[in-house]
Amino acid sequence: MISVIELAIMNKENIIISLGGSLVAPQEIDTAFLKTFKKAVIKFLESKRFFIFVGGGKVCRDYQKSLLEFGADNKDRDLIGIDISRLNARVVKQSFDKLAFDNVITDPTKKVNSRRDVAVFGGWKPGWSTDYCSVILAKNMGIKTIVNLTNIDYVYEKDPKKFPNAKPLEEITWKDFRKIVPEKWSPGLSAPFDPRASKMAEILKIKVIMINGKYLERFENFLHSKPFIGTIIS
Repeated sequence: MISVIELAIMNKENIIISLGGSLVAPQEIDTAFLKTFKKAVIKFLESKRFFIFVGGGKVCRDYQKSLLEFGADNKDRDLIGIDISRLNARVVKQSFDKLAFDNVITDPTKKVNSRRDVAVFGGWKPGWSTDYCSVILAKNMGIKTIVNLTNIDYVYEKDPKKFPNAKPLEEITWKDFRKIVPEKWSPGLSAPFDPRASKMAEILKIKVIMINGKYLERFENFLHSKPFIGTIIS
């Protein structure tokens, strides 16, 4: 027989967040951001559960660049990225304290058996970015939307760092999005959403919402089904 608590959990909407490491640790750990992020998430816990995948960010890329200078292959560079992702995830998990599942989760192919409303994931294995892991969890749980909190306002038609007049896009199809990102995943790749994850999301018809996490009111607007600043990839 299903308990009242279990029924309440079953009735909650599941939200997957791919949280960019650039927000968690732009240089040092941004504890101010994490406190604000926690407050934003807590507002929705009566009706939603959150599955948060934490990336490695700039620190990860710095380490991977250093390894490359000493001849490391992609597997070695991926492994150190996974380590840093898990370290970042441990800090994010701790910020939620008892609201979060006891441990950082690494395997997105397994179901999360917990009554708690926040589960935090770190990197899993070489070749699997946290973006890709978030898509795999979405597939397994039948979730059709992933929120990607990053450090850019929109997806652009081309790299705005190279082309200052690049046009921001409020909506884009997966077919067109995949034309503006690299075809293959590589350790430390800086892209709005990783190519392998993008291909899988297109196949599964999963929608990704790109939002600049520095402005969490945009994230809250999305969760309230209000107009928001960002890009919808579908």
